[in-house]
Amino acid sequence: MINEIRKDLFKMQDLKYREFTAKLIPNVEKERIIGIRTPIFRKYVKDFFKKNTEKAMDFLENLPHHYFEENNMHSFIIENINDFELTMEYTEKFLPYIDNWATCDSFSPKIFKKHSDEVYSKILTWLNSDDTYVVRYGIGLLLSNYLDENFKIEHLEIVSGIKSDEYYVNMMIAWYFATALAKQYESAIKIIEENKLDIWTHNKSIQKSVESRRISNEIKEYLRTLRRKMESGIKRDF
Repeated sequence: MINEIRKDLFKMQDLKYREFTAKLIPNVEKERIIGIRTPIFRKYVKDFFKKNTEKAMDFLENLPHHYFEENNMHSFIIENINDFELTMEYTEKFLPYIDNWATCDSFSPKIFKKHSDEVYSKILTWLNSDDTYVVRYGIGLLLSNYLDENFKIEHLEIVSGIKSDEYYVNMMIAWYFATALAKQYESAIKIIEENKLDIWTHNKSIQKSVESRRISNEIKEYLRTLRRKMESGIKRDF
């Protein structure tokens, strides 16, 4: 089955896109990247799941995968499962195998939005993980699913309380607060004003907010005044 799927994947290979993808995820060996454009790939997986559901579920049992796209296929298959408990079961099995930001950020089962309380309890567990991408995944779900009708001020406190030396964790925290400043400004600005984030993440949050089209020029000007200087002798090269 795996060999059959790999033949399909290589038929969709785009070598220029492979080069592009390899530059975006430098921590994944280029040899493990096939190079498939996401819209084409998602359609393939959706059709594969519909026509070969049993094979698709068998594929979920074949961890770890070798290729970057196989990991993405794994996540896309999970997204097509309509049963919440089963989706969560396979999500938790898969999370420890995520090894890059692209796979992490593209994985978001729609069914999770219908079970916000149950998913939130899982997120709280994931945020305490020692695994970079498990933590990033939890923050990413708070960003995508909990900044609108499911928003609670405690989410801001929880995310601002995450302290990490991992670039891919801190970058997601920055994205989270940049989005929070666009959607929940009155609550999120307090975190920035009170300097609850480390300096690098604080400044990156402001940078991403200033670059956003969803934030007014007036607010952008105010945010620029809140930038902080790095402490003398400290350099953060991410």
